[in-house]
Amino acid sequence: MKKLIIYTSFLFSFCQYLHSQSCTPQGNEVSYGSNDTWRGYVYDNQNFTNYKGYVNEGTAGNPNFDQSFGGDNVNYSTNGCTVQTETFSARYKLSKTFSNASYDFTVGGDDGFRLSLDGGATWVINRWNDQGYTTTTYTAALNGTYNLVLEYYENGGGNRLSFSVVTGCAGAENTAVYGNSNIWKGYVYDGINFDIYKGMIQQGSSGNINFDQNFGGSNVQYATSGCSVQTETFSVRYRLTKSFVNGSYLFIVGGDDGFRLSFDGGSTWAINRWYDQSYNTTSASVNLNGTYNIVLEFYESGGDNRLSLTMQAGIALNINLLSFTGRKETNAVVLDWNISPDSDPFNFDVERSADGNLFNSIQTIPGTSGTFAATNREYTFTDASPLTGRSFYRLKMTDLQGKISYSYIVAIQGAHAKPGELTLFPAIITSNIVYCKSGMKINKAIIRVTDMYGRLVHQQLIGKIERGQTVGIPAGANMLTKGLYLFTILDNDKQLITQRVILQ
Repeated sequence: MKKLIIYTSFLFSFCQYLHSQSCTPQGNEVSYGSNDTWRGYVYDNQNFTNYKGYVNEGTAGNPNFDQSFGGDNVNYSTNGCTVQTETFSARYKLSKTFSNASYDFTVGGDDGFRLSLDGGATWVINRWNDQGYTTTTYTAALNGTYNLVLEYYENGGGNRLSFSVVTGCAGAENTAVYGNSNIWKGYVYDGINFDIYKGMIQQGSSGNINFDQNFGGSNVQYATSGCSVQTETFSVRYRLTKSFVNGSYLFIVGGDDGFRLSFDGGSTWAINRWYDQSYNTTSASVNLNGTYNIVLEFYESGGDNRLSLTMQAGIALNINLLSFTGRKETNAVVLDWNISPDSDPFNFDVERSADGNLFNSIQTIPGTSGTFAATNREYTFTDASPLTGRSFYRLKMTDLQGKISYSYIVAIQGAHAKPGELTLFPAIITSNIVYCKSGMKINKAIIRVTDMYGRLVHQQLIGKIERGQTVGIPAGANMLTKGLYLFTILDNDKQLITQRVILQ
């Protein structure tokens, strides 16, 4: 009897072996399904090796499916061989054409699953880990034909894989339209890069463009004209066309996370804090005159969310001169200067002098008052008929409010200094700088300033000055009262020149 049992067991195992040897997997493992019918390639392990055969999921016109593979730890049939539903995997492929719209993809699985829209190069859903049945949804704006790949593995216990795609909710407005009458049109998107348009909101009122918005709170559903958006990883682009009377305006914008403000339709940004941050505010003072297309953009990456904007009119701005330089060119002198973006220039009078004392206007350059600038504004002027000898230039600057200020003086040398000649200029200074033109080499230049009673009020070591070099020397004028002083240049203890200078 014992021999019979052993023989029967051997015969059963042998028959199973013969049967397994006769099993031939079907399918090429690379072809994509079509007509909304997936081609699924099944493997007898978790890493897509030991191929067993293929299955189909979905039907014509509907790619959605929910598959439990016949149950836990059973034989699951394919077009080829069966697979035991423990520690197995499946790779589904489908080539599908989508019309231009937003789509919601929902995938569920026990255990790991992931979905790709580009043939497996990237994964828009990726939960490649052991887990009980759970679902994940991804929304995408699609238009055209895509190679979908859906992968799944089962490690133990229950097994299930589900897939569905439906046309997503999307806004219908033209997102290029600007609000008016101080009421912003805000276009809301799912995704921090204005990815999927969901609908429109409005901010401001007929008499006030200011607002402070928290979008209903952190990680909640926020309603728009079309669809709700989850207030995590979303973005909003506000548009407003507004006319301004000629004047200066202060804009204060705050946000958590990124925000930026433009007055030229988004071409340049007057305020730009486009990065993750807790709530912070930034201000910009601008000159405006006329009608502007204002764009305010915001994104929320995670955690709290908030965006605020405040405008104040009638902010008086001065002219902030950043630099003023001059250079000699053939038969001409070229002057260059630039001012900060928030400056308020009405015009610039270029003034010239032969002695650094008496100046005359030689040209009026219009400013750019009432015009918004996102970067420093640069100006240039060429004096085509310069003086034959030494000349001095300065700018008389008039702002939009009529306030007048002067630049520092730029000295341009005509002929070279005579051998051994040392000159000190200008005779009247309004800043902290006097200029020294040397026809000799000075090894250890020292400037000494005394008042008219001979009392020393300032002394400073300048150092080496080369022959033919013109240097600007800090004269300590910012520490002195207005009046007449004696300026002396020494080389070590040797007096080279003493000259009277008037400090205005």
